[in-house]
Amino acid sequence: MSLDLASIRARFPALERRQNGRPVAYFDGPGGTQVPDTVAAAMSDYLFGHNANTHWDYPSSAETDAIIDEARATLAAFLGGRPDEIAFGANMTTLLYHFTRAVAPSLEPGDEVVTTRLDHQANIAPWRRLAEETGAVIREIPFDPATGLLDIDALRDAIGERTRWIALGAASNALGTITDVAAARPWADAVGARVVVDAVHYAAHHRTDATRLGADVVLCSPYKFYGPHMGVLWASQAVLDELDPARLPCAGDTGAEVLETGTLSHEGMSGSARAVEFIAELGGPEGALATRLDTAFEVLEERGRSVALRMGEGLASVDGIRLFGPPADGERTTTFSFTVQGRTADDVTRRLAEEHAVFTSHGDFYATTVIEDLDVGEDGLVRAGAACFTTDEEVDRLIEGVAALVR
Repeated sequence: MSLDLASIRARFPALERRQNGRPVAYFDGPGGTQVPDTVAAAMSDYLFGHNANTHWDYPSSAETDAIIDEARATLAAFLGGRPDEIAFGANMTTLLYHFTRAVAPSLEPGDEVVTTRLDHQANIAPWRRLAEETGAVIREIPFDPATGLLDIDALRDAIGERTRWIALGAASNALGTITDVAAARPWADAVGARVVVDAVHYAAHHRTDATRLGADVVLCSPYKFYGPHMGVLWASQAVLDELDPARLPCAGDTGAEVLETGTLSHEGMSGSARAVEFIAELGGPEGALATRLDTAFEVLEERGRSVALRMGEGLASVDGIRLFGPPADGERTTTFSFTVQGRTADDVTRRLAEEHAVFTSHGDFYATTVIEDLDVGEDGLVRAGAACFTTDEEVDRLIEGVAALVR
């Protein structure tokens, strides 16, 4: 089974956009993908046909409750949990800040939290703030700047009797590195620690199942996998039972709802569910949602390996380009970051857009510790990430555009 790119691309109205007469090639997906028609339609349908607040005894309110229930069930299938273990929020960062506030009462001075320097700041800064407020100690795991790989031996050695939480990224949004986060599970179990996995970058490329990841908590952002701007958190019931979240006394008090504050974006919940359904459709029209997702990600991973080779080897062939992260044929996503000799990152992004209709991103991507350790300066990197709708022609156009900048 392979991806039908023509059919997939027909689902994305944004691909009709032109820049200086040329069709846009979107390589900015690591910062937020384009959305298929069904996602926008679901959000529009909710707002025009069902818009109401929850738990009231009239039709549109009951319909809203049902839409939210369906969204929880769909994201639970996506992350491998139960519907009542799914919390929605404005974004992953907001959810994790709120989550760490709920963890704070259980920590004592000297307790330890393990983080990494390979992660997005959203999985670093909340833990640092938590440590400042509670007297906990942060144990920070380095990565190898030459390979972009996390030091797994250092991770193992950092986990000890005082370790309470281990915060890991499944994939680096800056370098495309995939980390074997499941390796931490037995080490965590040995000391009674919990594992929190940031799957924001990972979820668009690989099957994000909490059990397979060895996680107690998983966070993702639907807008990174063809959905709207929202965040989603899954936490096991065992973890939820340990939390002391800040919440209104009249708010929901069961399951992951305890981590939700105020009225959320019901249309965003509906759109998030449709994004998962869109991915599942790539695995076939029939069968349980989780099974179709398994098949869909097998196909996406196969296509991803092909695209990664084409992008990585093509960019590496250009003189004056410095690529970062794992090799093109290694365990990675289809996200590549690089510098162009003699040009700033923002200039490269601007020129690629203006002259080749190729949209990339530039800067530190909130992975500030990665940029510090790569020692590339405040200008940061140029980042290009492929999505399910990326064609070989677009990859070649990216490479040709970069090559034109160093001639």
